[in-house]
Amino acid sequence: MSGRIRGAWPGLLLLSLTMIGLIAAQVSLLAITAVTLIWLFSLWLAGRDSAPPPPLTTPSRLDIDAITRAAMRAAIEPLDVPLLLAHDHRILAANASARTALGPHVVGQDARVALRHPDAVSLLDLADGGSTTVRGLTGARSLWQLTRRRVDANYWMIELRDRNSEADISRAHTDFVANASHELRTPLSSIIGYVETLADAPRQFDADTTARFLGTVLREARRMQSLVADLMSLSQLEAEKHDAPTGRIDFGALAGRVVSEFTHGDGVTRVEFTPPERALGVTGDVGQLEQLLRNLIDNALKYGDSEKPVQVGIVNDLRDHAVLTIADHGAGISADHLPHLTRRFYRADPGRSRAAGGTGLGLAIVKHIVERHRGKLDIASTVGKGTTVTVRLPVTNIAQALV
Repeated sequence: MSGRIRGAWPGLLLLSLTMIGLIAAQVSLLAITAVTLIWLFSLWLAGRDSAPPPPLTTPSRLDIDAITRAAMRAAIEPLDVPLLLAHDHRILAANASARTALGPHVVGQDARVALRHPDAVSLLDLADGGSTTVRGLTGARSLWQLTRRRVDANYWMIELRDRNSEADISRAHTDFVANASHELRTPLSSIIGYVETLADAPRQFDADTTARFLGTVLREARRMQSLVADLMSLSQLEAEKHDAPTGRIDFGALAGRVVSEFTHGDGVTRVEFTPPERALGVTGDVGQLEQLLRNLIDNALKYGDSEKPVQVGIVNDLRDHAVLTIADHGAGISADHLPHLTRRFYRADPGRSRAAGGTGLGLAIVKHIVERHRGKLDIASTVGKGTTVTVRLPVTNIAQALV
């Protein structure tokens, strides 16, 4: 209260001077009294409304930590890379990618319990953080790179990088090189062996034996030639897999032309062709679609019943696709092998495949051609009845298709 009076003394002084002036001017006592009362009332109101504001408060350390954690949670949540926010070893937050990889239960856990891997625990115990590769973190074949970085004096960020795809690609390349080397080594060893035998003792063999040896050399050389050609085709397809073809093709006419190549000079053929009812235009690469047809028909002839024809047909389905079917009546393929048939060098029956002259790459090439043409490949087989391969390619809206 005394503070308010001290703050109002200039107004009181001004009031006194005003009253002296009014008296000197011989103003009536009633007017002087009224002015005095109004002035005092105004000073009272001013003193009431000018109460000092409450003192500013400084946020506590607890409030600052809560704001920091909330900000960091919001920052990491939308990121695709799995991230964990930890205080010492306690996981305070995990973004959506981390919760998907490790489970939502890890939030609040000790990181050593949540990660449960000796290599990960060793990383968590390092004073300055670091990085390590952990195998088997989320599954028997999983591979993750864990990186632990300090955010500030109180918080750590743990980053998880999924390296499974890179490991799969590396394994695929290693397997491919090993299989290609094996496939090339076998015929090459045979060629070298027969040629060395003929070269060491050219006069010890009669004409029939020499002709048989040379026939084997020629057959193995052609096998190597086919293998190299298929390897080059795969390499080309890999290079072009993201480039959509632009050619306009009448798929029915193209199939009819390829089927005619399997007709012998005497007009005898084991391939029956049912053309589409109307021209079906597709956007594609002529050479690759011809290779697709030849590979599938050749496979059907090799592994089908030699006494029964291979049936090739093309129709237009209700979804406006050109549907190619190639069916044989051979021994069929076990269901266990079907998911793997398009893998490079995979053979359901290795002995029979090599005897028939197959490279093990035919269906892998077909799969890549279908994928580049934005189509779908399906293989169905029944043991003892035969195999049917179906290829679906989107039909274009062009008025005329060209071959």
